[in-house]
Amino acid sequence: WVARDRAAGVRAAEAAGAEVILLDDGFQNPAVRASLGLVVVDAARGFGNGRCIPAGPLREPVATGLARADLVLTIGEPAAQTSFDATWGPVAAPRLRGRLQPVQMGMDWKGERVLAFAGIANPSRFFATLRDEGADVVRGEALGDHEPLSDALLRRLEAEAARSDAQLVTTEKDAARLPLNWRTKVLVLVVRLQVGDWSPFDRALDRLGL
Repeated sequence: WVARDRAAGVRAAEAAGAEVILLDDGFQNPAVRASLGLVVVDAARGFGNGRCIPAGPLREPVATGLARADLVLTIGEPAAQTSFDATWGPVAAPRLRGRLQPVQMGMDWKGERVLAFAGIANPSRFFATLRDEGADVVRGEALGDHEPLSDALLRRLEAEAARSDAQLVTTEKDAARLPLNWRTKVLVLVVRLQVGDWSPFDRALDRLGL
């Protein structure tokens, strides 16, 4: 379901028979009363400078938000997890630690010249993952979060890739927004979340009877 009014979207999904409703970016929406609040954090970036807009990236103080959280998921490599711990200290809510792992789809990225583009919250992490996989990233274009993938933008990137003898590549999230006529021209790096210990999440679902 896609709804600008989150509460209306929830009601519509419920009327259609949904028994479990997942909201993306719904934790701080006061119009919806959640049964389970999961805060997802990039372990490397943490909560930025810890300040609220306009002095920082946050919509509310860290302590205020985390006090409502039922679970916290920090995503990043071990070094990033350690840095998060050192910067932000222990989190009161049960915590999951995970990392994004590229899925082997038969594509050998080693030595592949690519021009990467991404309109996600942290494009640099995507570019770094490609390099970790051995790709030769000739350039990475960081788009605005959810920036429209217009034909003009894609033609410009295609022309630049051709001049660099490179292949266009993007994230799975951005690929879903590609116009149909571009989907065969752009490769996709597929990643999946790996969590070492899911037990805090399982216990939270058990409490909800799920």
